[in-house]
Amino acid sequence: MATDNGGDSIRIAVASGKGGTGKTLIATNLAAMTDGSLLVDLDVEEPNCHIFTNATSESEEPAHRPVPKVDDDLCTLCGRCAEVCEFHAIVVLPKRVMVFDELCHGCGACTMLCPDGAIEEKDHLMGAVIRAKGGILNLLYGRLKVGEVSAPSLIRRVKKALPPDTVTIIDCPPGTACTAVESIRGSDICVLVTEPTPFGLHDLKLALNVTRKLNIPTMVFVNKEGLPGPDIRKFCESVDMPIAGTLPLDRRIAEIYSKGGLISSLPEYAGVFSELRDRILKEVSR
Repeated sequence: MATDNGGDSIRIAVASGKGGTGKTLIATNLAAMTDGSLLVDLDVEEPNCHIFTNATSESEEPAHRPVPKVDDDLCTLCGRCAEVCEFHAIVVLPKRVMVFDELCHGCGACTMLCPDGAIEEKDHLMGAVIRAKGGILNLLYGRLKVGEVSAPSLIRRVKKALPPDTVTIIDCPPGTACTAVESIRGSDICVLVTEPTPFGLHDLKLALNVTRKLNIPTMVFVNKEGLPGPDIRKFCESVDMPIAGTLPLDRRIAEIYSKGGLISSLPEYAGVFSELRDRILKEVSR
């Protein structure tokens, strides 16, 4: 079990190879059916889990990351800082060094390797860590500041705020880019949400490749079952991947979801998510 923050916690990542599969739908309703759980929205560029919480208030904590600050009096314009910066956040001009804070990932290489000791670090505001209070779901999420490009830094900051001894259900960013990888990393299990469409199957294969490289146990949840597309079940059988649950193509689901509601309020779908919860917890406890 994940113990990054101490204690004995369980981290359940809900991810998808593409957007629009119903990842947030699964994460929010799974959280609603898991007593004492914490829902964590790591899609920091466009978080939306708060829509479903009906929170009465939010507390916001600014999130910073370190960026270099160059002392012009000590700098000899040797260019070493620009050489070691993988993200091209530093440019050495004929008379000064320019630092682009928004591009910096805060790795600290330039500070450590400056031969003249001309670089120190300062705090750069990258966004906020937000706790929603008084709602039907316990929610923690991050919101990236407009113009920032280093979403993984904020994702790591939100993950540091996760409490121990808690079941956390993480709504990850869609896709397989660095933001999704950082969100899934360290989880005890990952539920990959897909749909029976050509794009859904294609991107499921990409996402499955990510979780296997991260060595994270994985299950598949099929949303919108009934669409005339590829056979997701057949693919999962071919790669020995369990299907943890399904939801049908049902107009009522779309209607409730569009109003910020939870479909687990319907008896027939409450059972889907309670079974999903039990199956996940059983797998993690092995």
